[in-house]
Amino acid sequence: MIDLENVSKIFKSPRGNVEALRKVNFHAKKGEFVIIKGPSGSGKTTLLLSIGGMLHPTTGNLRVDNKNIYSMKQNKRTEFRASCIGFVFQLFYLVPYLNVIENIMLSAGLPDDELKKERTLDLINILRLTERLMHYPSELSAGECQRVSLARAIIHQPKILLADEPTGNLDSENSQEVLKIIGQYHQQGGTILFVTHTNIADSFASHIFHLEKGLLV
Repeated sequence: MIDLENVSKIFKSPRGNVEALRKVNFHAKKGEFVIIKGPSGSGKTTLLLSIGGMLHPTTGNLRVDNKNIYSMKQNKRTEFRASCIGFVFQLFYLVPYLNVIENIMLSAGLPDDELKKERTLDLINILRLTERLMHYPSELSAGECQRVSLARAIIHQPKILLADEPTGNLDSENSQEVLKIIGQYHQQGGTILFVTHTNIADSFASHIFHLEKGLLV
């Protein structure tokens, strides 16, 4: 499902080059729950963005769902990302002028508006957001924002879910709620890459990797 061979990412700066990823070799099979741990600045987000088709590696080969995504034209890579990959971030990235149902439906990617709305309402019920349908992000708690973000990521039923510190801004209760939902997505056959610096999701993991200064072990 995900294959990286000798993938490196180098950022140029006035103080010299910064090697965020250093010849990373990584393989994840369909349906696996993979955790990648590491401290801040270790390259975790760079790795996720590279796998998600949003950050072109400097060197190496990267394939997702048996496709070399960086050989695609930009518009084709965008279409592939929208259909195959769901993103959940620590900072939510909800659209502030859209309410809950609008934020979720924004990325549904379904041609049938009624089907899109039906699936959105099903997710809202599962995520216990029924009473928040017309609320805007500024009117929600951190836990509610993250559940909206999660619904937006999985509504189009992606093959892969990339989660970048999805519980980082949440208390223990909300963290467990988010993990429960991600666990359900995994049980339904989804492949997950879960980035964290804690042990919170270890019990779900098929494999655990550690990233330190761009090196994956």
